[in-house]
Amino acid sequence: MARLYLALLDVLTSPTSEKIVLDKNLKISYNMCSISMKGSHMREIVPPTECPSCEAPLEWSNDLLYCRNSECFSQSSKKIEHFAKTLKIKGLGPASIQKLELSDFADIYTLTKMMIAEALDSEKVAEKLFFEIRNSTNASLNLLLPALGIPLVGKTASAKLSSVCKSIHDVNYESCKEAGLGPKVTQSVINWVENEYPFCELPHSFEFDQPVEQPSVQGVVCISGRLKSFKTKAEATEALNERGYLVKSSVTMDVTHLVNESGIESAKTQKARDSGIIVVTHLKDLIGELHGIA
Repeated sequence: MARLYLALLDVLTSPTSEKIVLDKNLKISYNMCSISMKGSHMREIVPPTECPSCEAPLEWSNDLLYCRNSECFSQSSKKIEHFAKTLKIKGLGPASIQKLELSDFADIYTLTKMMIAEALDSEKVAEKLFFEIRNSTNASLNLLLPALGIPLVGKTASAKLSSVCKSIHDVNYESCKEAGLGPKVTQSVINWVENEYPFCELPHSFEFDQPVEQPSVQGVVCISGRLKSFKTKAEATEALNERGYLVKSSVTMDVTHLVNESGIESAKTQKARDSGIIVVTHLKDLIGELHGIA
């Protein structure tokens, strides 16, 4: 359920010192009796009973006011706005959402260029927005899951699930536990998978991006002086990285090799010898025959 920002204009414009405090959790704290800055005038602040957007009855839950109307436009608009922002759909902000009369995520993907152009009165804007929408269908579940507005489920939970699951079909109590999700987050995910996913009409694959397996580290290299085998140190660094070597600019405790092709006994070279680090005079001896190396 979306939490409400309640703008009580009669209170905010009052000459008295009543305050409505919204903390970082959107908790609404009412100072029920407050004192005027100019005197002892006191006035009770009465919390609203209806949603200012859809006029549905509001319900209290742990000092928070909720609108339980699933068709409330303000809630739907905010959810779509969050969805578009998370998937980086540029141009789909609050004003566009209202003009396009979008009520849920699936509505976004039913839009045509003509529909967008007519609603936003611009073919150029329509062209760009349509491209952004089409491009967002490639989003993996890593990004899509946090965009859906599932309570307690953000990028961190999604990343954890991606380490043990290939797709939405692998998400269950066991995989959530294996991923290290807490009981509340787990229940929230499972509720969505069981109750909402079967009716989801989004065109996405609902598959996670699998972590890229990093090559094993062969060693840590420091380069001293000018190179003969490469034009620049940047090219040498790229070649070393491709073969599993890390490159550092100074001689640290984890350096395993120092490359010195110049023949000059630099301070780095002397420190490497004193530390028992292998000194390499020809880079090709370390990583093999490379392009352009004789």
